[in-house]
Order: sequence, then C-alpha cells, then structure tokens
Amino acid sequence: MATLENKIDFVMFITVDHANPNGDPLNGNRPRLTDDGFGEISDVCIKRKIRNRWMEMGESVFVQSDENKMDGYASLRERADSNEKLSAIAKDKKLANRDDLYAQMACESWLDVRAFGQVFAFKNEKKGEGVSIGIRGPISIQSAFSVGPVEIESLQITKSVNNEPGEKKGSDTMGAKHRIAFGLYLLKGSINVQLAEKTGFSVEDAEKLKKALISLFTNDSSSARPEGSINGIRLYWFRHNSKLGQYSPAKVHGTVIAKVKDGVLRPRSLEDYSISYLPLPGLEAEIIEG
Repeated sequence: MATLENKIDFVMFITVDHANPNGDPLNGNRPRLTDDGFGEISDVCIKRKIRNRWMEMGESVFVQSDENKMDGYASLRERADSNEKLSAIAKDKKLANRDDLYAQMACESWLDVRAFGQVFAFKNEKKGEGVSIGIRGPISIQSAFSVGPVEIESLQITKSVNNEPGEKKGSDTMGAKHRIAFGLYLLKGSINVQLAEKTGFSVEDAEKLKKALISLFTNDSSSARPEGSINGIRLYWFRHNSKLGQYSPAKVHGTVIAKVKDGVLRPRSLEDYSISYLPLPGLEAEIIEG
C-alpha cells in the first residue's frame, strides 16, 4: 500500500429532516444540543457510523457494536485474543519491544485501529502477560454542529397491544419521540501524516475513509432516523502538498462557509441556506456531491 505523504483535511455537510441524528441518553434521548441551541452529532457517533460502513465494505474492524457484530466475539478482549500473532506477542514477556510489536500487529490487523487509534488494556492472571498499550490514530474528527439553532419536535407514541396476558387492555401511552424539524450540520476532520506513518495508515485507507464519509448514513435507518431523512450532501476533500500542509486545519475548514439566508426565520430545507467555498492558493480540493 502507498504511504500517505500529504496532509488531508475534510469538511462535510449533513442534512437532517425530521429525524434524530444523535440522541442524548441523559436527556430522554432528545437530539443533542449545545447550550446555545445548536444541534450536535458527537464524534463518537460519527466514528461508529464510519466503522459500520467499513464493515459493510468488507474491512476488518476491531471496535464492533453489540448490535452490529460481524463475528461472534462478545468483547474486545476476545477479539484481540482470537488474533494468534497478537496473542503470542502478549504472552511473550521476554520479547524485546513487545509493546511496539503488539501495536504494529494490531494496526496491521484492523483498519479502525490504524485510523482512530485504540487503547489495549487487558489484564491476565499470569503476571507479565497482560497488556496496556495506547495507540494514537491519525484521523481526528470533530463533533458535527448545526449551522444555526435547531427546533426539536416531540411526539407522543402509543401501543395497541398488551405486553402481558390479561383481561384489561394496558395503557396506550408508551412515551415520546423527539426529532429535529430540519437542520444543516457541518462535520470537520483531518488526517495527520506523522501519525499515519506510525500506524501504517495508507493512501488506500484514506480513500476508504472518503468512501465511508460519502455513504455515512447509508443502511443506517431506524425509527428515529427513517431512510433518507439524514444525508451527507457534499464532501470537501482537501489534499495538501506536504506532510505538515500549506495551511492550518482551521484556515482550511474556514474556506467552507454556510449560513441561513437573510429573512429566513425557520429553515425547512437546504434552499434556506447559502453555502460558499473560498479556495486557498495551491490547495487541491475535491468536491463530492452526496
């Protein structure tokens, strides 16, 4: 695989139309909001969706969710131990540079480890056979925030059958569902070449990230996110001409500007926003429509 030699930054727009893009479990699963009323999709949520897309693409992923596992392992420890080479390194306490070899093998084995990094902290009954290794990944992804404050709609939901057998029908009211009426979210991220060299994250891996971002919400529907209600509509992929990059990530991300159009009080579609891009001299930019 080709070594990544040029720093990469990216920006993506996401539309949310009557859906809950990322519920807050500490707030009744209402869509996440900042104190100023801006919508938020956490970086953890975004990375989970990227991992899911990679798994669908046939890539080997270490951190798999319980509801979407491609193997039968019930824990990260079991998945790590199933790797014979990795397990052998962990057990050999006399091996020189054991931690470095363990990290190298983990990065070679799983795409998400060499992309996002991972903490391997597993105990073992036999002294010296446990591992405690941290790997820093080259991909940094920020939480996605809405362009302006968003409006949350709440709906009462009911049931039409009883949970348990009985003579009387149970109460119809079950609870509530919450959703964003409409919002335009902005996702930003970068790929650090120096860290990519350490984990082995390659040019081909970067293309896999790009493909995952474009299809981030494909096959991701649920009752809170009906099919087609959340879409990545446009991806800006910036490739610098050096490892450090010609410009800072903040300056690159700032070239993409979105705002609610004048006179629009309650945005209800993408047409209610204006999006502009101000190119930087010498910076290669690929714009991909979702």
